[in-house]
Amino acid sequence: MSKKGLKLGVALAAGAGAAALLKKTSQEKHTTSDSAVKSGVSHSDYRNTELGKHEKNSKGIYYTNGNYEAFARPEKPEDVDDKHAYLVGSGLASLAAACFLVRDGQMKGSHIHILEAMDIAGGACDGIFDPTRGYIMRGGREMENHFECLWDLFRSIPSLETPGASVLDEFYWLNKHDPNYSLCRATINRGKDAHTDGKFNLSQKGCMEIMKLFMTKDEDLYDKTIEDVFDEEVFDSTFWMYWRTMFAFENWHSALEMKLYFQRFIHHIAGLPDFSALKFTRYNQYESLILPMQKYLEDAGVDFQFNTEVTNVHFEFRDNKKIASSIECRVKGEERTILLTENDLVFVTNGSCTEGTIYGDQDHAPNSNAEVRTSGCWSLWKNIAAQDPAFGHPEKFCSDISKTNWESATVTTLDNKIIPYITDICKRDPKTGKVVTGGIVSCQDSSWLLSWTINRQGQFKEQDPDKVCVWVYGLFTDVPGDYIKKPMKECTGKEITEEWLYHLGVPTDQIEDLAANSAVCVPTMMPYITAFFMPRTKGDRPDVIPDGCVNFAFLGQFADTPRDTVFTTEYSVRTAMEAVYGLLGVDRGVPEVWGSVYDIRELLSSSVKLMDGKSPLEIQLPGPLNLIKKPLLHFVKGTAIEKVLRDYDVLKDNM
Repeated sequence: MSKKGLKLGVALAAGAGAAALLKKTSQEKHTTSDSAVKSGVSHSDYRNTELGKHEKNSKGIYYTNGNYEAFARPEKPEDVDDKHAYLVGSGLASLAAACFLVRDGQMKGSHIHILEAMDIAGGACDGIFDPTRGYIMRGGREMENHFECLWDLFRSIPSLETPGASVLDEFYWLNKHDPNYSLCRATINRGKDAHTDGKFNLSQKGCMEIMKLFMTKDEDLYDKTIEDVFDEEVFDSTFWMYWRTMFAFENWHSALEMKLYFQRFIHHIAGLPDFSALKFTRYNQYESLILPMQKYLEDAGVDFQFNTEVTNVHFEFRDNKKIASSIECRVKGEERTILLTENDLVFVTNGSCTEGTIYGDQDHAPNSNAEVRTSGCWSLWKNIAAQDPAFGHPEKFCSDISKTNWESATVTTLDNKIIPYITDICKRDPKTGKVVTGGIVSCQDSSWLLSWTINRQGQFKEQDPDKVCVWVYGLFTDVPGDYIKKPMKECTGKEITEEWLYHLGVPTDQIEDLAANSAVCVPTMMPYITAFFMPRTKGDRPDVIPDGCVNFAFLGQFADTPRDTVFTTEYSVRTAMEAVYGLLGVDRGVPEVWGSVYDIRELLSSSVKLMDGKSPLEIQLPGPLNLIKKPLLHFVKGTAIEKVLRDYDVLKDNM
């Protein structure tokens, strides 16, 4: 589509432009959706399930919306009592799959076996106090209203703190009483408010580049980078600063993932500058999400086998079927084999964004001499993928750590000396137990592109109330800092704290003392943290249930499911629900991805918000296109279309 056509489509979205936009997105969704093809769903199956006709696709899955099926309990699947399930890994996706096996599949807990290489559950959803280092959080979890599968799960997981309440109940009450929003999104010049003031600062050309990406078919973005579709009109904008620091996108990452994110969260464009769209748990994600799930599963009798590293799953290929026949694993150095039948179900979390994490401490950088923890996720996927092309191409995601790494650090304050600098920026007392920064604060002029956040304190249930845990991360780990003239990846915890304090505005003659005596910092280098954003093409991520598989499914961020976006808790839980429902034959709809991308109200609202409140009709359109604005406005005058245009500020009082 030409830029002229795009401009007209935006400007006249409620009239002819809206029809064109909805027609194109509908065609992409219902007839040419490459996501549907990649998921193993035929075009007609995908169309019918998305329209709520409840016809199962070739994987035994259908999608639904509304509360009819959301509140229903499925019947017990046939022969479930004769089945066993083996889940490789104990991250969020695997634990969610186990919960769905118990709740919806009604499988006996003793028939569910979770094989975990580490000595603790949770995967990337961590949060721990290490007596030798301090508090450690490798990352945080941003959530929103429309994580349909996640909330479907946690409405059934009992709270560990409030009798009779679910985890969802607790989360809902918390975010109602203490809603999230930021009072300072970015700083500049050592702790001064950058006064982004909710503006995106996109030029008209930059807006058109975003809209063009929005309208591009998935297959036209295969193996393309964001640099291939945007130029400095976008990269120099405040919008891009918001976007890449919030979602951890780099210029060389996948244009397809960028597009999917934009479509998935279009209803949150207005909340992007101040994080009012986000919701957070009370504690770190391990204690708030993982531990309640683990307790639920243990109470159901689920078998957890820690220190068990799965190295391969072997398949038999016969009669056009792919059958997982055995699991190879290593338990305390001893090789073992688990023999399987067609009646045994296997769920594998393929790949991991936190695999191979390198841990530093206050006095050591996370380099080759530091502790490295690995569970063999990438090696396992490579061994499985070598057996059939339908099992994906892991090398597309894990072969260039220079493009997939970044580093985070947990800084814990030890006294009150740093607190005033924090309060000056976020305008809140971090020790109240309520929202503090409301999301990340990005140091706009940081060479590392440093961002930091303080969630509700204490972030750990047993945390000393006089201490504050700060999560810090840098997108550019290989360039010298502004105060510490070394790349972030070469810095000790103390040096990372010094760089952070510099950007807080701490006087330089106090920085070293405060970093040494008023805080302790644990850095973590993650080589694959953005691996799922690497440019990809059809088939690089395997389907949740690959074609022909009768007892095997993939889970997590490197499995492929239509329309949803990776690097979210929702994606992990959605793939888990699809895998369990498909393999076990659970007759219940998977909630479809929230359809804001097909909502004319959200399309109109986002177009106005992207232009910082300017109506698309105020744009000077090229040549004769400008001449048809008035006739079209006259055409919609006095109709419901005019009301919608006015409700969403496309038509203003003077028009």
